[in-house]
Amino acid sequence: ITVMAEFGRFYEQQYAVALFNSVRYEIEGGGNTQTQLLHRKDPLKNKSIFSGSLFQYLEESKKWRSRFLYVGDSYNISLYESKAAHDRGLHSKGVINCAGYRALTSMEEYLGLLNNSLGDTKAKSASAPFLKCPTQFPLILWHPYARHHYFCVMTEKEQKKWHAVFQDCVRHSNNGLSEECKVATPAFTDALRLYRQAKGHYGTWDMMCGNQAQILANLVMETLHPELKNLIVPRLKGKLQQRQRDWMLISDAVCRQVLSQTKTQHEALAQVCEVERPRLDSALRTDMDQIITSKEHVSGKIRALVLPRIEQLVRSKVQPYIHSILEALMEPTSRGFSEVRDILFSELVEVSKNTMNDSSRGKLGEHMDKISMLAFHPVKMQSCYGKMEALNLEGLQQRCDVSSPSVFIQRAQVLMRQQMDNAVHTFEQLVHQSLDGHSTEDLCKTIQRCQDRVLKKYDYDSSTVRKKFFREALLQIIIPYMLKQLSPSCSPDLPKFKELIFEDFSRFILVENIFEEAVLQSVSKDIMMAVKEAAVQRRHNLYRDSMVLTNSDLNLHLLGEDTIDWAGQLGGVKGEKQGGEMANRKRKQIVSMIHLDGMPLPYESCQEIPGVDCIPEEYEGQAGQDLESKKPVNPVQHVPIEKEPGSPDGVNEIRDLINPVLEVVEKDSSQLTNGMLSLEEGDEVKHITTVTDMVPRESPKKVDGELDATQIERSLEEQQCVSAIESAIQQIEIAIQEDPGEQLSECAIDSDGEFAQTSINSSPLHHDDSGFQSPANENVEEVEPQPDTGDEVVDTEQVMLTLVEGVKTSIDLDAKAPCDASEKKSEVETTADRCLL
Repeated sequence: ITVMAEFGRFYEQQYAVALFNSVRYEIEGGGNTQTQLLHRKDPLKNKSIFSGSLFQYLEESKKWRSRFLYVGDSYNISLYESKAAHDRGLHSKGVINCAGYRALTSMEEYLGLLNNSLGDTKAKSASAPFLKCPTQFPLILWHPYARHHYFCVMTEKEQKKWHAVFQDCVRHSNNGLSEECKVATPAFTDALRLYRQAKGHYGTWDMMCGNQAQILANLVMETLHPELKNLIVPRLKGKLQQRQRDWMLISDAVCRQVLSQTKTQHEALAQVCEVERPRLDSALRTDMDQIITSKEHVSGKIRALVLPRIEQLVRSKVQPYIHSILEALMEPTSRGFSEVRDILFSELVEVSKNTMNDSSRGKLGEHMDKISMLAFHPVKMQSCYGKMEALNLEGLQQRCDVSSPSVFIQRAQVLMRQQMDNAVHTFEQLVHQSLDGHSTEDLCKTIQRCQDRVLKKYDYDSSTVRKKFFREALLQIIIPYMLKQLSPSCSPDLPKFKELIFEDFSRFILVENIFEEAVLQSVSKDIMMAVKEAAVQRRHNLYRDSMVLTNSDLNLHLLGEDTIDWAGQLGGVKGEKQGGEMANRKRKQIVSMIHLDGMPLPYESCQEIPGVDCIPEEYEGQAGQDLESKKPVNPVQHVPIEKEPGSPDGVNEIRDLINPVLEVVEKDSSQLTNGMLSLEEGDEVKHITTVTDMVPRESPKKVDGELDATQIERSLEEQQCVSAIESAIQQIEIAIQEDPGEQLSECAIDSDGEFAQTSINSSPLHHDDSGFQSPANENVEEVEPQPDTGDEVVDTEQVMLTLVEGVKTSIDLDAKAPCDASEKKSEVETTADRCLL
């Protein structure tokens, strides 16, 4: 209550002063340097930054649970039970506002911050944490006062992407005060600065993060937190981990209560000032000239008193360090803006290349839609932001009371994002304007001209923005230091100047503000000269203030400020029908989902879908079952096909229909018996593959198709009556006379009209394309069993012949059958519902 009461007094005083400065600027005029690039009004309208699933540690159950996180255009992180809960529009489990947080990826760094906040001298930085991360990739949101949030992911790629998203959320939330409020924002910042200076705190403040209520809550906690720690921490019981957990819960509960009170009181304070604003505005416009004259009179008196002291301090303690501070700021900032230009250039070149490959307007709309949100892509912009992380002001922190360079780092990163968005938006407007009345043949040249113009404009605006940033950063570093040195000697003399101010004007003229303006004006000249000198030397690609682009577009700022819907304008109705609502959803999200090579995670992770290689085709899953089903269990038999198969779904099925495969499963043997396969006339064999299946040898037994030498001779004599194959019979008799124990296998292919004789020494493991060894089949005439000759023979029960249906095949084999002219060729009809085995 005390803090808000004192701050309220400063705020009411500074509100009237800020209103006076705003009205005076409006009347007298005075514009800023005109920028070359266009500015977009609401770039994130109907957009989302990122969404995905990861593990979160829940304090209530002390367990890790999968949560779906959604980051919208407000950069608040919404947590859902699952993606389905978000899609159905259910209420979120919680919302995280990242103002004042820090995104960490290391448990060691987190433990160091945790032990420092607890203030326990017995705590060690290497002590075990109170929670164990189930993976090696943690993500922690740390806050000095509020609750900490713990997440983890499965891969390093996910960790980097989520860390970039979290950092962007922190960066955006910390930059919460709107610059469009010309009265409320300056009044709030000046009141906050004067309040902290009254408490002896000069310099930058890291916790000026978020909106007004959050900043005021941090202001209260800055005083209340140490008092609570000294009062409560000594009374906490248990181990170190338990005391850390208890202290965080207590601090978070107090912080939430303070935030609710500061929000209510600030709203009431702002409402009181807004009610009084019309009366103050009327008084200002009526007596503006007299108020300005009175202020200048008092300013002259105060300057005459404090100027000698200010000049002495500037010469001895400020001027020697201006150039070193400026150099420390320029190096990382310029590298960051140069990286922004490189990324912009590469993206525009990519658009130009894609347009050369396909110059249709639909494709151009797709490419332009991709780069439209380039500035708000935290992963692509991470390399630019990383350049600024190298800012080091370690030597100035003690001298100039700079608590941390994070204030300047985040401000420069926000400016980088703004310049990137301005450049992309300008490029979009120029291309969109050039498309009217131009043919697609000139599209590449048009894009190239627009690219060159945008890069020149970016160079100019980048120099202007950086010079302004350097001046503001130098003032934020030097002015607090000078005020801290001058206040003890100058502040006691200031109240006497209040007598020179009329009572009616006392609300708009404050001696404390006039004193600070005198200090500001005395050092601004030296700062301007240092920045100007760097620009004249063209250091870090800075332009001189007098330099103006000769090809400035006078009518450029007449173009639109809204985002162009490229997909809707150039994609046409056809693209909308193809994409539908799902395409629009994907286009709304700036950062793409994470795609990993390999197996999908067991939980709803950031992957949209697993890789295509991880999704088996239907026939692949049945391969093992098909192989097992082909093992011969019963003797050779006809297997009817009960149902006609449908159209083939796989590549292998289509290939089998085009090129039929004849598969033969046989026992391992050195010799084969002769047999006959009869197929339908007109069929054709295109490819034959022999597959050898090793099976356990069964006990010796009589095989139905076994023939000895006597039977072979009798079979050959019976075949001599066939005049059509006399020459073949003579060759067989000659071979039998030379070695009667040999077993011959001949194959005649009707389609070729030739005989192909198989080598006796060939085996199923060593064969060529000129012929194949055919096993005996059921058409062989059955004979009485004969004693085993000791030679390895083929068991007909282990022989199976598979014909792919739908392909006509014919094979004529010389068989050991009765000689009959009418039966010299055996024909077996193969139909769509029957397969010969």
